[in-house]
Amino acid sequence: MTVRRLADVQPDSFDFTPDNRAWADAQIAKYPPGRQASAVIPLLWKAQAQNDYWLPRAAIEKVAQMLDMPAIRVLEIATFYSMFNLEPVGRHFIQMCGTTPCMLRGSNDIKAVLEKRVGEQRHVSADGHFAWLEVECLGACCNAPMVQINDDYYEDLTPENFNKLLDDLAAGRPVKKGSQTGKASSEPEPGKGTTLTDGALYDGSVVGSWRARFDEEKAKAEAAAAEAAAKAAADATEKK
Repeated sequence: MTVRRLADVQPDSFDFTPDNRAWADAQIAKYPPGRQASAVIPLLWKAQAQNDYWLPRAAIEKVAQMLDMPAIRVLEIATFYSMFNLEPVGRHFIQMCGTTPCMLRGSNDIKAVLEKRVGEQRHVSADGHFAWLEVECLGACCNAPMVQINDDYYEDLTPENFNKLLDDLAAGRPVKKGSQTGKASSEPEPGKGTTLTDGALYDGSVVGSWRARFDEEKAKAEAAAAEAAAKAAADATEKK
C-alpha cells in the first residue's frame, strides 16, 4: 500500500464558498440525525474541487467539524482513497492511463510528452498549470490512449493533438472534451469499421426476424403442451 501523507506546506484556513456550503448542507440533509458522517466523501470531494483539486489539512478539519466527526477519522478517509490529492497538483491535474489497452495504443508517447513538458510525476510545472500521475485503467479502453484532466476525459490522443490540448489549456482557450479525433462515442475511426456493418442490424428487420422465431418456438411449445394434456386426459378416460 502506498504511504500517503499531507503536504508539508499548508494554507492557514479553509472554508466553503457560499454556493459550495449550500451544496454541502444539502448533502448532509440526505441522512438522518446521527448519520451525517455518510456525507464525508462527497464533502471531501467538493472541498478538493474548490481548492484547485487538492485537500489541505484545514479542509479535512473543516469537513470533520461540519459532520461532527473526529478529525482523525476524516484524515483516515482522505489518506486511504487515492482520488483525494494531498498535495498541490496545479490548475490541471492530468491522470494518464498506462494500463495495457492504452499502452498498446501509444500511452508511452503521451507519457513522453508529459515528461518533456511537465517533468516527473507528482511535480507541478513551473507555471503552475500542470501536474501528472500515471494511473490504472480509467475505463475508456475503446478510445485509447487517454487521460483524465481534473473531472474530464480526453481520448484518442496522439503526441500532436495532446500537445495542442496542453497548449490550449495553458492559454485558457476552450478545449474539446472526449475524443480528440472527432468520434462521437466509442465507434471505430471513420472508414475503419469492420464489424456491425450490415444495415439490417439497424433498420429493425433483424429484431423482427428474431421475434418471429421466438413466436414460432413458443407456439410449438404450447402445441406440444396441449397435445400432452390431451393425451393424458385420454389415458385417464380409458382407465375408467
